[in-house]
Amino acid sequence: MNLLRKILFPFSLLYGLITTIRNFLYDVQLKKSTSFSIPIIAVGNLSVGGTGKTPQIEYLIRLLSPHYKLATLSRGYKRKTKGFLVANSSTTPEMIGDEPFQIYKKFPQVTVAVEANRTLGIENLINQYKPDVILLDDAFQHRKVKAGFYILLTAFDDLFVNDFVLPTGNLRETKPGAKRADVIIVTKCPNDLSDIVRQNYIEKIKPYSKKETSVFFTTIGYDNKLYSNKDDIEVHQIKHTNKVLVAGIAKPEPFFRYLQNENDEIMVFPDHHYFSEKECVTIKNKANNKPIVTTEKDYVRMPNNYFEKLYYLPIQSKFISGGDNFDKLIVDYVGKSSRNG
Repeated sequence: MNLLRKILFPFSLLYGLITTIRNFLYDVQLKKSTSFSIPIIAVGNLSVGGTGKTPQIEYLIRLLSPHYKLATLSRGYKRKTKGFLVANSSTTPEMIGDEPFQIYKKFPQVTVAVEANRTLGIENLINQYKPDVILLDDAFQHRKVKAGFYILLTAFDDLFVNDFVLPTGNLRETKPGAKRADVIIVTKCPNDLSDIVRQNYIEKIKPYSKKETSVFFTTIGYDNKLYSNKDDIEVHQIKHTNKVLVAGIAKPEPFFRYLQNENDEIMVFPDHHYFSEKECVTIKNKANNKPIVTTEKDYVRMPNNYFEKLYYLPIQSKFISGGDNFDKLIVDYVGKSSRNG
């Protein structure tokens, strides 16, 4: 923690008090939360960015879309439009945000919508598109909507129990906010996570969660191929090829570690960065006809027709163990809520 963040600690106390009072007012129903008759699953975190919300939303889509008509709703971070929008064939990342656009391109059977006012967004989706289930992206703190099921994500190397409230730390609210979660998932775990470490993490989390809340552990699963708008290439081939690695995501280190060799060039940009023409020229010149590899999220924000050899690496959220139990919790909630609705 740097000195400036330590100096700002009194402001963290104030911010934590404000968020605690706000949550209390919602908990005792002095502030209104709107419930809906269809199953609504909210995915979010206590911290700012980098916990793997998009891969988790995609996991839920793969699980539920064969059986239900799905819609996703997010605010569309950094989009250049306002109000309620649903993705269609003329939509661009700038119009709805990079993450919703990525989901739309991968899952055309899903209705992908953005709206900062989640209550209004859900009402519009129900009235106009009639989904069976709505997945709310990054909505853990959006108390104006009362979702039926809450999934809280926390990164393995940045566990919320070890953090502080903004601006000293990265938490959007105090740690007891985790008690709203029906499921807590520790994301971005090492593949060889031991039972001892897993139990240690559960013991750290449990004081801040409901007694019945299940804790799961996931890791990043990389595709075995890189893709472009022209062809694809095996990951094991590209690892030994000199290349330029480009990332504009919150925590790009695992991406770099997975693909990098000692001669690679690395270019890091801010999270959700939209690449200017000048930056694209710089990237192209640095590559000098070598392959350029980026994340799937960055790929949708880059003018890929501009580059001869631009590839992206898809990722998936994979459960280290207990995936079947997680799936059952979700399927049982959706089935029960659909019948009750």
